[in-house]
This record gives sequence, structure tokens and C-alpha cells, in this order.
Amino acid sequence: MDAGISSRSTPSTRPTVMGTRHMAAAGHYLAAQAGFEILEAGGNAIDAGVGACIALAVVQSEFVSVGGVAPMMIYKADDRSVITIDGLGVWPKAATLERFLRDYGGKIPMGLPRTIVPAAPDAWITALERFGTLRFGDVAAAAIRFASDGFPMHPLMAELIGDNGAKYRQWETNAAIYLPGGAPPKVGQLFVQADLGRTLRFLADEEHANSRGGRAAGLAAVREAFYRGDIAKAIAGYHRDNGGLLTREDLTAYRVRFEEPLKAQFRGYDVYTCGPWCQGPALLQILRLLEGIDLVALGHNSLDYIHVLVEAMKLAFADREAYYGDPRFVKVPLDQLLSSDYAARRRAEIDRSRAHPGMPAPGLGALKARSDVPETSIKAVSPPLDTSYACAIDRHGNAFSATPSDTSFYSPVIPGLGFCVSPRGYQSWAVPGHPAAIRPGSRPRLTPNPAMAVIPDKLVMPFGTPGGDVQCQAMLQSFLNVVLWGMDIQSAIDQPRCATFSFPSSFEPHTYNPGLLDLEAQIPKEIGDGLASRGHRVEWWPPHHWRAGGVCMVAHDREAGVFKGGADPRRPAYVCGW
Repeated sequence: MDAGISSRSTPSTRPTVMGTRHMAAAGHYLAAQAGFEILEAGGNAIDAGVGACIALAVVQSEFVSVGGVAPMMIYKADDRSVITIDGLGVWPKAATLERFLRDYGGKIPMGLPRTIVPAAPDAWITALERFGTLRFGDVAAAAIRFASDGFPMHPLMAELIGDNGAKYRQWETNAAIYLPGGAPPKVGQLFVQADLGRTLRFLADEEHANSRGGRAAGLAAVREAFYRGDIAKAIAGYHRDNGGLLTREDLTAYRVRFEEPLKAQFRGYDVYTCGPWCQGPALLQILRLLEGIDLVALGHNSLDYIHVLVEAMKLAFADREAYYGDPRFVKVPLDQLLSSDYAARRRAEIDRSRAHPGMPAPGLGALKARSDVPETSIKAVSPPLDTSYACAIDRHGNAFSATPSDTSFYSPVIPGLGFCVSPRGYQSWAVPGHPAAIRPGSRPRLTPNPAMAVIPDKLVMPFGTPGGDVQCQAMLQSFLNVVLWGMDIQSAIDQPRCATFSFPSSFEPHTYNPGLLDLEAQIPKEIGDGLASRGHRVEWWPPHHWRAGGVCMVAHDREAGVFKGGADPRRPAYVCGW
């Protein structure tokens, strides 16, 4: 196939967008447009990606926060290198495991106790400082407008606000924004977030006031205003007055980290993910497992194909549960987990005729699969799905991939600021000995995980999705549809998906659904019946269900000089380019 972005078309909901100049995609059409307009104005992919992320924190503020997380990956065209910015906050100094065991009975309760340091603003500023060309105020202009003037409420956001109305009502500040007049906004109703608009405008004004020192001085002023100035004062004061753990010292000391990505090769592609502080390496482990299997011979989305994918995913998620955590605090055996010998050994554990009944044992011994995780029907406890995605490629070949996140219904909105501070602590464990246990200064083990696929000197393809524990699974299936099955990008994204939940959830209370396999309804019933006969506990999603992810993917074919992109119809995602 032609450098991995085939023009072969299968039935799809919309065409693959193609162009020769630049391209941006995001989990909401207004954010994609914001990124595209930045490219049109002369900004590069990093400027556009950051602008799209800030816009997502407004137009999808039900599950993306200005005070949230924003892990990102950047491809630099000048030296063909890939770098990651973790965009993930740390537990406050006062957040000890002993405190959570003593005060909360080993739980991570809703509200302020689960707050970590907000990382997204520093991630945006750092990306602009090192790799961007524009000012914060330039890239945030669309987000400021969407917040201050409002935007029409879209169906998924209205549905999620309605479904979580009781959570919003726990805090007056949240209810005032998301339940205006006591009820969720209606589809098409203008949704204004005045305090959030003022916060973003304040940051832009601080930059402008310090712009005589140049772009770098202006960006430094934005960071100062958020992490040391009036915004930090409001955040820390609210925590102090309401029993929270976050302090001015925690905010002042925080900086995002640059890290080398992890890489695995698959069918000529170099696939990059972030480190084991997120679930990204699981995608690489799954690809290593599948490399030794003739998947094409099994047939696309056949009984055998889905079975093998699911069993491989179970093995990778078992290792995620046993070993992944912040590598500054725990030793994560990545060299072994990503080795060919290990993949071959684990691959041999896949029973082609029978599903593993739960989560397999981890592959390196030591930590065992937990037996104390409560088994709960996913119908009774739906996993919280918060996150969006943005990517961009510019005319120079630079690429950006980011998965911004954090909800507005698991923690209080800080009065006057219009946003919640990251409740991402709910992806840690209040369990002694767990690799992702609560530790002061440590990062929770994050589900958001942007990715990048590269064919050296030929192709760059950022991709990612929201979806919690479904993320790696949706990314895998869409990527394989392009690479193995020769589909154009939009068709690859549109194809029906499956998702296993046969492992403890990444989200507190970390419920466990042994054997559960969800299938989208486009998959033939006889395939589902066959999977059930092999021991999978099959349940069905509606067609193109939003819980199956919201994949965005754009690609630059350097040889042809063509950009191609697609966005998931399961959510309000769109791609813009020409």
C-alpha cells in the first residue's frame, strides 16, 4: 500500500479529508476549526494543536479541563525526532497513602481529596515555548470567544451533563454553570462559561502586559499568573478552606517533564507512545504480540480475528495492572515487556479456541493478579469516560498529538475561575504495594495516551482517542485497519469495534468485569454468538456508540505531498485541511 494512507475506500460515514497544505483534527468540530485557522494564519502544528486543546477545554468542558491533564507528543520535521511532554500533574506533598487508608478507608473519594496539580497550562506554555511560533493569546483566541460569547450546545455534551446532573448538584459552582436554571442545557442552546472566559482572557492579558520582553517573556508571565499569581492563590485558598490537600507550594514547584517516547516496530511503522506513567506502552505490547500472527489470514473482524485481538489485549492489560506506574517511583521492566522473546512467550499463551475467563496472570511473576477487586456489572457502574483528542500536521511536516482530559463533575469548580482542578488522582490506587499507589509527588497512571506512527522519511501519522480503558483498544483497531487492511483513514475509523473489560478498571473504585466483551451492533450476531461459545461474556453496544471511542487520525505522505485525515462519527469529532 502507498505509505500506509491508502486511497482504497470502503463504506464510511464521511469522506477522508485530503489536502496538500496542512491539517488539524479534534474531538469537537469547533476545536478542529480553531486549530485549522491557526495553521491558516501561519502557525505551525504545535501552535494549532495547543489552540485546539484549549478550545476543547471549553467546547468539551464536561470532560476536558483548563486545569486538567494534557499529555502530548511532538514530531519535529527538522531532525525527524519525537518527544513527549507528560502534561500530567503529581499528587500534593500532603497526599500520602497512609492518609487515604486512615481517613478514607482505602478509597479515593470524589471531590478535593482526589485532586492533583493541574498540568495542562504548563504543558501548553512549554510546548509553545520550545516548539511553537505564536503567543498564548493568539492560540487561545477561539477558546476565549467560545467561553465568553458561548457556543451552541451539542447533543453528546447535553446528554452527559444530563446523565451526571446529580454529580453537578453536589457543588453550587458546578451547578451554576452546567445546570443553568436548574436544568441541563438543551441541544442548540447557547452555552456560556463567563468565568472560564475571564480566566483565559486574564492569562492572555498578563502575557500582553509583559510582551515587551518578547514572546518568551509573555509566555513566562502566563505561567507565573497561573502557578504563582492570582489563579494559584484562588486554587490553593479554596483547598485550604475546604479541606483539600493542594497548596501554593505544590503549584509553584510544578513543571511538566520532557521524556523520550517508547517505540515498537510493526509492519514497517515505528509506533511511538508515552511512558508507563500512562497506559500507552500497552498498545506497543499488543502490537508486539500480534506481529507474530497472520491476522490477514483470519479475515477482518472475523470470529478468529476478534478473538485473537481480545486475548492479546487481555495479556497486555494484565501487565499494565501488574507493572505500570510512575517510573520515578517504581521499577517498570519495559525492556522485558517490549522484547521479542517476551512477546513470543506471551503469544504462545493465547488459546485460539477458548477465551481466558478473566485477567491473565502477569508475564513476569512477582506481582499477582489482584483477587480483591470487586466484580461489578458495567451496566451498574459505567466507567467514567473523560477525555478528548487533538492532532495537527503543518506544511513543514511537524506533527502534534495530544489527549487533553479531566471532568467537570467529579470535583468542584473553583469559584471565579470556571474550571475544576484535575481530579486525576482517581487513577491511582489506595492499595499498598500497587505500582500505581498514591505517593506524594508521583503521577497517577493515566489512561490518556497520544500516539504517533512514522515510516521514516515517508509518513507521519498522529492518532489517538478518548475512551478510558477503551483508548488503546480503539487506537489498535483503527491503526490495523489502515496498516493491515489497506483502508483509507476515514473508513478505518468507521469500522465496528470491540472492547474487553476483563481487568480492573483504571478508575476508582477499579471495578472488575471478568470476561466482559462489548461489541458494536454492526458486527454480525453470528460472530457474537461464536465469541460467546468460546467463553467471552458478550454484551452489545448500539451502532457507532460513543463509548467505543472517538478516534482522530491525520497523516502526511511525504513522497506524494498529500495530507489525509479522518475523525470519528461516534463523537462530534472533525478534521479540517486542504
